Amino acid sequence: METSARHRAPPLGPWGVVIALVIIGAWGAHLTWMLMSPGWLPLDSPLTWMHVAFQAWLCTGLFITGHDAMHGTVARQGWVNEAVGTLACFLFAGLSYRRLVLNHHAHHQHPTGDDDPDFSTRTQSFWPWLGTFMVRYTTLPQLGVMAAKFNVLVFLGVSQPRVLVFWVVPAVLGTLQLFYFGTYLPHRRPDTPDMAPHHARTLPRNHAWAMLSCYFFGYHWEHHQSPGTPWWRLWRVKDARAVPERAGDVTAGDAGPL
Repeated sequence: METSARHRAPPLGPWGVVIALVIIGAWGAHLTWMLMSPGWLPLDSPLTWMHVAFQAWLCTGLFITGHDAMHGTVARQGWVNEAVGTLACFLFAGLSYRRLVLNHHAHHQHPTGDDDPDFSTRTQSFWPWLGTFMVRYTTLPQLGVMAAKFNVLVFLGVSQPRVLVFWVVPAVLGTLQLFYFGTYLPHRRPDTPDMAPHHARTLPRNHAWAMLSCYFFGYHWEHHQSPGTPWWRLWRVKDARAVPERAGDVTAGDAGPL
């Protein structure tokens, strides 16, 4: 990704790896519990759908973890970032981490331009743009991986309805959450002066909503300004942007300690 002084990453401690493993572990543990606890989670219970919503949020966290790995903010060691990113993207939707790195690099180089794989130059409507986005990122190998996962779960004795409700539905909801808060809202036109120079806007609401909605990824101007800042420090970059005397924190990409 960009390596100019403005985008210099803050010093990394162990927190990136710890937080990544917590998210991956929570996603796996909660999914396993839902799939293996049919008597406790009847499909007609509102509590069940609260668990589905929580699993969708954890799915979003999987991709955010993979995204941080693309920027080298999980760990100082490149192989750790690649290992964590590969695992997170595979678990999320059988995605190719290396292909995502190339596309995301293009997105940061040409945000909302003709060469931006995340942007729709033909329409700014949500559903057509989403359709274009999905066509660009969905591959036959990925579909094969997802089909294999589905069949493995059924082979292990999980009923097809439970696989659909507890694994497929959260993955779809997580994808919608990521697209809406991480691509559509931040980059849709028309541009306004506060979006310069990254063609990206930032979520105006409080930090609690930013965390709940998309792991601070709605602070998207801040992410483009400082892609070397991990997601769990983006709130500090937004606060620094709001206080003129701390503007240097934003331009240096140094969000400070946890």
